[in-house]
Amino acid sequence: MQAQRPLAVVTSTLDGDVLTVLADADAAFTAPQVAMLAAERVAPSVEGFRKALGRLVVQGIVDVELVGRTHRYRLNREHLAAPAISMLTRRFSVLVQRLGEGLATWSSPPACAALFGSAARGQMRPDSDLDLFLVRADDADLDVWEADVDALTAAAARWTGNDVRALTMTGQEAVAANNDPVVDAVRREGLTLIGHHPPR
Repeated sequence: MQAQRPLAVVTSTLDGDVLTVLADADAAFTAPQVAMLAAERVAPSVEGFRKALGRLVVQGIVDVELVGRTHRYRLNREHLAAPAISMLTRRFSVLVQRLGEGLATWSSPPACAALFGSAARGQMRPDSDLDLFLVRADDADLDVWEADVDALTAAAARWTGNDVRALTMTGQEAVAANNDPVVDAVRREGLTLIGHHPPR
């Protein structure tokens, strides 16, 4: 999966990026506005987005209205496909929720757990890893901990299709890693799943 392009799982065309923009907001946009809002995901090309919007209007999933001389587009939420599109655009938030819920069931939940790297930055490629940072509680049984980590990373790989890599530390190791670039990245951009960011 690509966190920033949730519909790439069903289409690699600009149509998916258009639908992601329209599904994320209950508002009407011009083609240049759609291109601008999608710029975080793909390089903007107003003409490309205009063509994609035209294809989606023909399919009925996008409504178009003429305001003065300007065409404005919005998702047709009454369309039979609209619920599925909205669900797909929420894939990343569902992943974050599942990870948090899974971590909370561990016999010794992490003192801190966060997603970091390209997923947290919204810069994933299809072959990107999902990077997890986990701080092991002091009283955790090491064998049980490792089994829980293996089970969660395997489940997350099935949920997403991405390799999942877990960096684990004790609380003391996290404190001692003050100048570690990976730990600094977790503190700077990590998306907290449970607990708090690594202590300094």
